[in-house]
Amino acid sequence: MNTISPQELKIKINNNDSFLLVDIREDYEYEDFNIGGINVPFDQVFSSLNKFNTDMPIIFICNTGKKSRAIIHTIKRKLQLENVYSLDRGITGYAAEID
Repeated sequence: MNTISPQELKIKINNNDSFLLVDIREDYEYEDFNIGGINVPFDQVFSSLNKFNTDMPIIFICNTGKKSRAIIHTIKRKLQLENVYSLDRGITGYAAEID
């Protein structure tokens, strides 16, 4: 499973690495607290994939990492994309370790 730790993500952000950050939580959750990227709620991800630049790594974020792991599993299986990642422990883990 392609996961990225909160520390690895923070390094990517600080280095201005090229990647797409997709927060799949609901709009109100994203508005309450986010670390950037774009907000595409879970139920809209597959209908929005054609708008994503799949030439760069895509990192998906949810609350705990469970939904983002499910998303990348399906994307890898159905679309054969390998450069998709889930933030380990989600925004909750990121907030606990980084913020």
